[in-house]
Amino acid sequence: MKVLIVGSGGREHAIAASVAKSDKVDKIYCAPGNAGIAQLAECVAIGAMEFDKLVTFAKEKAIDLVIVGMDDPLVGGLVDEMEKAGIRTFGPRKNAAILEGSKAFSKDLMKKYDIPTAAYETFDDPKAALAYLESAEYPIVLKADGLALGKGVLICNTKQEAIDGVKEIMEDKKFGSAGNRMVVEEFMTGREVSVLSFVDGNTIQIMSSAQDHKRAKDGDQGLNTGGMGTFSPSPFYTKEVDEFCHKYIFQKTVDAMKAEGREFKGVIFFGLMLTEKGPKVLEYNARFGDPEAQVVLPRMKNDIIDVCNACIDGTLDQIKVEFEDNAAVCVVLASDGYPVSYEKGLPIEGLEAFDGKDDYFCFHAGTKFADGRIVTNGGRVLGITAKGDDLKQARKKAYEATEWVSFANKYMRHDIGKAIDEA
Repeated sequence: MKVLIVGSGGREHAIAASVAKSDKVDKIYCAPGNAGIAQLAECVAIGAMEFDKLVTFAKEKAIDLVIVGMDDPLVGGLVDEMEKAGIRTFGPRKNAAILEGSKAFSKDLMKKYDIPTAAYETFDDPKAALAYLESAEYPIVLKADGLALGKGVLICNTKQEAIDGVKEIMEDKKFGSAGNRMVVEEFMTGREVSVLSFVDGNTIQIMSSAQDHKRAKDGDQGLNTGGMGTFSPSPFYTKEVDEFCHKYIFQKTVDAMKAEGREFKGVIFFGLMLTEKGPKVLEYNARFGDPEAQVVLPRMKNDIIDVCNACIDGTLDQIKVEFEDNAAVCVVLASDGYPVSYEKGLPIEGLEAFDGKDDYFCFHAGTKFADGRIVTNGGRVLGITAKGDDLKQARKKAYEATEWVSFANKYMRHDIGKAIDEA
């Protein structure tokens, strides 16, 4: 069969690597892809939001399955357009992808169906938001309602920081139209855990847990990024937490979306906070996490094509999603200056060191070909992932592997997975 993957980052490289392992797949295309994905797939110069071109390409090439990796095309309705053209597609339709596309929608959904989350208020008017902040408790969290590349969340320790945050999100429109509405949320404390899941509209099967590191600098300092590294599984996601989440969060979310006439098929990413009062939902995403996919998918035993088809057909209850009894750690190699400003086009050396190594992966995020060489082409450049018998071994191997590659403005955090030592 022929598969088309839509996206260009490390997540899509991890998806492509999983698809390439399937004996059902003869040909992989990726739009637009990157230099790493090009080693597994034929990359085509079509942007993820060029829906008409993507549909035309899928029809011309008689694509059997489209896998949409990115949030923007999902929220924009690419799955709907593909299905209208009779093309089988993995991912939620537009009316279900709103689970990620609007934080106000997801908070209202949780409130209506009694799914545990932080207390919140939603604002369309910056003046009303500022008035609310006068009597609010601090710290407090401000969230741009729409998609903001994982960066539209501000944690404000003081009233002045919150006032500045309202200006940034709603008036200066730092995150564009995503800031037309804003959610003001109670600040929760505890361990963060990410749980990805496959969903077929009725049945939900979770993947292995993970934990992301969002801040740019060591010790969770610096600006929010798309993610500087992750590990899986989380030692804090215990059997008791799992049982609670299945009962009060996971299935209730799937059932709530169905009750709202928004049947969800694809991947739901649950961002959880393990508070003193139990697990609560921080956020939902409507696709594989990035970089969570880079530590979860390499550990999945199933053929990803079988799982995608089961989600589309509503037969997920007929298979069991299974993972290796090991661990993985991903360290992101970024361009120094990310997420604000950074140089591109710098040659990358040492990529061949990963060839033929089963437990090591170099997932490309921001790379491209230039003059016959692979060069940097983004803030997050590579995701260096290693598997080990346990988290400590995987972490040691991943950091060793970060030394195999180099580029002029290479930057990384040195404490990815440090929480493992505290478990």
